[in-house]
Amino acid sequence: DAEEYQPPIWKSYLYQLQQEAPRPKRIICPREVENRPKYYGREFHGIISREQADEILAGVEGAYILRESQRQPGCYTLALRFGNQTLNYRLFYDGKHFVGEKRFESIHDLVTDGLITLYIETKASEYISKMTTNPIYEHIGYATLLREKVSRRLSRAKNESRKASVTSEENTPVEKITSLVRRAALTQNDNHFNYEKAHNFKVHTFRGPHWCEYCANFMWGLIAQGVRCSDCGLNVHKQCSKYVPNDCQPDLKRIKRVYCCDLTTLVKAHNTQRPMVVDSCIREIEARGLKSEGLYRVSGFTEHIEDVKMAFDRDGDKADISASIYPDINIIAGALKLYFRDLPIPVITYDTYSKFIEAAKISNPDERLEAIHEVLMLLPAAHYETLRYLMIHLKKVTLHEKENFMNAENLGIVFGPTLMRPPEDSTLATLNDMRYQKLIVQILIENEDVLF
Repeated sequence: DAEEYQPPIWKSYLYQLQQEAPRPKRIICPREVENRPKYYGREFHGIISREQADEILAGVEGAYILRESQRQPGCYTLALRFGNQTLNYRLFYDGKHFVGEKRFESIHDLVTDGLITLYIETKASEYISKMTTNPIYEHIGYATLLREKVSRRLSRAKNESRKASVTSEENTPVEKITSLVRRAALTQNDNHFNYEKAHNFKVHTFRGPHWCEYCANFMWGLIAQGVRCSDCGLNVHKQCSKYVPNDCQPDLKRIKRVYCCDLTTLVKAHNTQRPMVVDSCIREIEARGLKSEGLYRVSGFTEHIEDVKMAFDRDGDKADISASIYPDINIIAGALKLYFRDLPIPVITYDTYSKFIEAAKISNPDERLEAIHEVLMLLPAAHYETLRYLMIHLKKVTLHEKENFMNAENLGIVFGPTLMRPPEDSTLATLNDMRYQKLIVQILIENEDVLF
């Protein structure tokens, strides 16, 4: 509850250390240097030795120069004074300056970040190694829907004046913590389908001070201080990301499209059992298309299928795919097949692909069925549920075989390569496996009541 919520206590030790870190001091070369690279300034001192660099920098903490190597002309070195010694780093430029993974617009920023990192790692190496041992994440957690749930609950329970004061209180601590304190709200949501999903972490540069939402410690440095989940917005240190549970709850504000989006990400973002595309298309097909000749085999117009795709990407579950807009049911069937083809990870995942193929090669029907069932259990929950729902639908399609001429084998030919693709992009592997892909889908349809 917003009234009971206490913002986490951010640990400021590393922030204080960053404030104490030496500031960079550029030592300008007193003479004009010939052949100075255009992307270096007057801190470039030309070809000088390590000993000469040491003399120039002596006694000035944070001082730096650039030099060209005596041993390897054309190679450049950053000489930096830190901890009463001169440190030398091989320096590179590819449009940005770098000595390691991080790339900087200027040498000054590179040195600033380097001095911060050196200082913090020197002063707090033992502290850093233990940062993940007492995380706040385990106690507080996170959930994207917290603010909406809190405001809805308060609006029902409080009068206008009381609600206004609580809202103003809420906007201070809760707004500041971005994606933190969210998991608790989700556990109270009865409609939430608790599929496990790993966070989609990517290196991120944070503007202004930021704290890790796993360990509560400051994220130090100028750029690439940590990682952010591009699906839910969780911000953590790179080393802390290894310990965060697979409990990502994608935020709809971050999910820009429906097609080409990871299946588990989509269902968690929309809080549904299955992708809404699958539900909407199957509902429409079963309402008016089960007897359509060549259903799923006959193609609709490509441009109309693309229109349906754009409608789902734009409107989500509000997309209108009714007969008044798309009278040809093959357009809806084509849009459903396109959704499965566009998945970055197929419904039958890359991890389970080879196991399904091996199961299909078993000659004994009972053993083959048992093997397929075992592999089905390895699918992620959202993939399993989507496949189960689709097979129930395709079984209904086969019940109208006299009208639509589509039996389980025909549907296997259509859906085999749509639902499963080999991990390696090999045309030969795809061709070799095609009959087994068809067989897997055929068996899934014929035995959906047993396998699921």
